[in-house]
Amino acid sequence: MSKRELGRSGIQVPLLTFGGNVFGWTVDQAASFNLLDALMDHKLNFIDTADVYSSWVEGNKGGESETIIGNWLKKTGKRDQIILATKVGKPMGEGKVGLSPRYIKEAVEASLKRLQTDYIDLYQSHDDDADTPLAETMAAFDALIKEGKVRAIGASNYSAPRLAQALKVSQENGLARYETLQPQYNLYDRKVYEEALEKVVTDNGLGVINFYGLAAGFLTGKYRTKADAGKSKRGESVIARCLNERGLKVLAGLDQVAEKHGAQPGQVALAWQIARPGITSPIVSATSLQQLNELAQAATLKLDEADIRTLNDASAW
Repeated sequence: MSKRELGRSGIQVPLLTFGGNVFGWTVDQAASFNLLDALMDHKLNFIDTADVYSSWVEGNKGGESETIIGNWLKKTGKRDQIILATKVGKPMGEGKVGLSPRYIKEAVEASLKRLQTDYIDLYQSHDDDADTPLAETMAAFDALIKEGKVRAIGASNYSAPRLAQALKVSQENGLARYETLQPQYNLYDRKVYEEALEKVVTDNGLGVINFYGLAAGFLTGKYRTKADAGKSKRGESVIARCLNERGLKVLAGLDQVAEKHGAQPGQVALAWQIARPGITSPIVSATSLQQLNELAQAATLKLDEADIRTLNDASAW
């Protein structure tokens, strides 16, 4: 499995990241353990989660995904074999939100306890926090790195101006900087990232681990008519957002390249991202071993210039 560096962190990761948002949501602990075992078999050892996963499920309060991963780590003893990323900042209850130094210190300890580890490879701001000065936030992260609790830090859901400002604050104050960005990016959702974020990323040598790599399943090709809404819990919302003239053009481009390579549309969609300059490791999720086995093949699918041009044209914004 080829590997790439997360920014300038020195941390090497595979070409695909596994999104742990499904743990404790659409897959229970037993199924999660099976998926984690299979990830190791595929050498896909980069796992991204967050403290807030999966608080949106009835009966959950957040921390479920981290807890399941921690239980798997305890059972298998494979902490040194995985690269573990999690996040802080989304609401976790009264007073538990944002990126203040006080809350970052509290949240990291809670995540470490749930994950049953003494360090996090990549600790990310899940949201920007306009109410906390960037210098204070970055100093808090810098302290965690110096304490050995975190190896590198990253940002998610930042605008281009705020990301650039955060990098500037780190440089001016001699603090650790964000080494990665986690934006929404895929063949359907290109504009926001390419319009402004991409330049900040490439100018500063940041790694990119983009989420919604398959546009909530649309790029797998399973939503082609309104009648397909019942194929998943989020089918109706996916169809409402993506099933339009441009979306159908994207699917047609994926079908064309997939047929050429004897591959699946979802594999092609991920291979396009992997081939994009500046993208380090797209995030993908799976709820079954069959899905995981199919997605893993995207890491070895090589697209040529004609394939890239076909997909670029089909998804032009």
